[in-house]
Amino acid sequence: MNAGERRGRLVVGNWKMNGSRAANAALLAALRSAAPFPATVAVCVPAPYLGQVASALQGSAIAWGAQDCSSHESGAFTGEISAAMLAEFNCRYVVVGHSERRALHGEGDALVAEKAARALAAGMTPIVCVGETLAEREAGETASVVSRQLGAAIERLGDAIGEAVIAYEPVWAIGTGKTASPAEAEAVHARLRGQLAALSPRAAAVSILYGGSVKPDNAAALFGQSNIDGGLIGGASLNAEHFAAICKAAA
Repeated sequence: MNAGERRGRLVVGNWKMNGSRAANAALLAALRSAAPFPATVAVCVPAPYLGQVASALQGSAIAWGAQDCSSHESGAFTGEISAAMLAEFNCRYVVVGHSERRALHGEGDALVAEKAARALAAGMTPIVCVGETLAEREAGETASVVSRQLGAAIERLGDAIGEAVIAYEPVWAIGTGKTASPAEAEAVHARLRGQLAALSPRAAAVSILYGGSVKPDNAAALFGQSNIDGGLIGGASLNAEHFAAICKAAA
């Protein structure tokens, strides 16, 4: 048994701002029919659909979660959704620090780390996203950027980072059709693993996912790397056949 198997496999679909009640019902029914999978599988969905998704997936092998949570516990924060609210829908996961939140909403490393702490306090698993832009990659800054982003979460959570999931998503590969090669992705994952291992064995065992234009035809090669434990899947998670194929590639 290798280290990746001991850590377990996880594939998470991020629907982003997509879906409708009818489309969701069809997608979830198809995913339930495609189960079981050789990995833990979850879908992170827009907040208005959490009730529908929880009802549709209750009793199945597929977990569900949210795409963001507030860094505040409660209060006068119009439009925000607290971790405690998400927990009432039995969310297992919460994505925090997705590159779109960082870029479009100005979320910094400290805020992302605080959101992760809120998710953990509410009994959910934060999926902490890290990744570099194309400009940062071309400037040779990939290592420093992802190390800084992960470091903020480690500083805030301490050894409790061992209860989180990390997702490496090179910004230049999200929704562009471009994908980091398996070797390129593995190099970053190995660096992140080393940073976690320096904290504790518990932290070293964190699952690290790859996200960025993962498709059925490249999933197996990516998931076959020793430090890649699964994927955070965007567009392909909206297609039941494609998402199921990616989940099965996690074997």
